[in-house]
Amino acid sequence: MLRYPAVAAGLAAALAGVALAAAGARALGRDLTPLPRPRKGAALVTAGVYGRARHPIYGGILLISLGWALALASVWALGLSAMLWLVLELKSRREEAWLGGRDEAYASYRSRVPGRLLPGPTRASPRRAGRGGGTSS
Repeated sequence: MLRYPAVAAGLAAALAGVALAAAGARALGRDLTPLPRPRKGAALVTAGVYGRARHPIYGGILLISLGWALALASVWALGLSAMLWLVLELKSRREEAWLGGRDEAYASYRSRVPGRLLPGPTRASPRRAGRGGGTSS
C-alpha cells in the first residue's frame, strides 16, 4: 500500500514543479531563453517568483523530475533526478557568472534571494527591487 502515497506525493511534487516553472516563464516573458546566457538588453527580473528563487524554472523542472521518480517509486528515476539536479546546478552557476558580470544589481539580488532553484526565505533589502538584466531560468 505504499504505492498510493508515493504516487500522490509524486503527483503533488510534479504539479508544484509545473506551477513554479510556469510562474518563472511567465515572469520572464519574451526574455526567456533555453540558453544560460541571458539575452542582450533583457531586464533582471527580481519580482514575483524571482523574489523567492533565482532560478525557479530550473527548480520547477527538478520538482517535476522528483515527482516522476516518486510516482514510479523508482531508484533509477531518483538517480536520474540527481543527475538532472547536478546539470541544473552547474547551468545556474554559469548563468549567474554571466549575470554578475553584466549587471551590477545582480550581486545585491543574489544576496537578498538565497534560494537558487527552489523558493526560500528572502533577506531584507534597503529598497524594493522590480525589473531591471535578464535571466533564462
